[in-house]
Amino acid sequence: FGQVRLKILETPGHTPEGISIVVYDQAKSTEIPYAVLTGDTLFIGDVGRPDLLASFGVSAEDLAAMLYESLHEKLLPLPDETLVYPAHGAGSMCGKSLSTDLFSTMGTQRGYNYALKPMSKEDFIRLVTAGQPEAPKYFSHDAVLNRKERATLEETLATGLKPLSLDAVLTMKQAGAQLLDVRETADFAGAHLAGSVNIGLGGPYATWAGTLLDRTRPIVLIAEPGREQEAAMRLGRIGFDNVAGYLEGGMEALEQRPDLIRRTDRIAAPTLAEKLASAQSPLVLDVRTENEWQQKRIGESLNIPLNRLAERSGELPRDRPIVVHCGTGYRSSIATSLLEDQGFDNTIDLVGGFNAWEKCCPSNIAGGTG
Repeated sequence: FGQVRLKILETPGHTPEGISIVVYDQAKSTEIPYAVLTGDTLFIGDVGRPDLLASFGVSAEDLAAMLYESLHEKLLPLPDETLVYPAHGAGSMCGKSLSTDLFSTMGTQRGYNYALKPMSKEDFIRLVTAGQPEAPKYFSHDAVLNRKERATLEETLATGLKPLSLDAVLTMKQAGAQLLDVRETADFAGAHLAGSVNIGLGGPYATWAGTLLDRTRPIVLIAEPGREQEAAMRLGRIGFDNVAGYLEGGMEALEQRPDLIRRTDRIAAPTLAEKLASAQSPLVLDVRTENEWQQKRIGESLNIPLNRLAERSGELPRDRPIVVHCGTGYRSSIATSLLEDQGFDNTIDLVGGFNAWEKCCPSNIAGGTG
């Protein structure tokens, strides 16, 4: 690396194998570290969650103790001016509340990061193990994969990114393949292949794909032409290397097969308000987290978080319209596609989700802040 020198630090805590890399720019200084690549140990405004390996016999408390030592013995001694570059930013579930900033300095983190404030190890363990969001189930799967030799992402894409005819896709679906439509919500609602699940590339795609899809079954992609590689690559990054191909031509492949096309009914917030006031009102299904639902919700809505929907769909009626919503419409599109695949034929997606309802009908909001 010429004038760059790297020093590897063992910084377990998020996982037992965690490392950080100290970068010395020797053109500037041979003694003062220029930057540190902190991986999943230290984030901007947060630290790595220690609760992902309980199913493998490593407790959250044990990892939190390791994390405390990694921070205090390896990272906090670094100078204030050392730049901090973590592996993840806002939106990642590897911590509680990651900043949108892409980098920081050790001095800034020392002053503002809640987990770096002076405290005992016992207090730190209590702090970082409390209130963690539920981890997607693929996290533990990835923790196992990280300990194994695997094919590279390039090798995976080379074998999985192949065009498939509509007949081939239908045959694979019949044999158990999962059809993953990665288009935007409105496009999916307008027309989609029967039996496909919508997880759009425009949202937290990898998180929900890893949460809801079966890593043991082949995945066939349905995408706008040209976006298949992005869809497969983002799956490969979370250890889902079971992409078996993509529908050649995307939805244009169905032009001669209108019998295979399904559409998602959608409803605007004002229209839903009218229907809820009628004698035969629909069931409102809220697929946000329980915490979101507790804070504020639509009247007598039923809450089944999206990550629990498949296992709890038996609680839903099949003889009554079901209006599904989340915060903005991303999760509800996933939910309606899952329910359609389970045979629910009277589901309706609320356009704009709870955000639209809040603007339209603030008087019909229940919950802590309603």
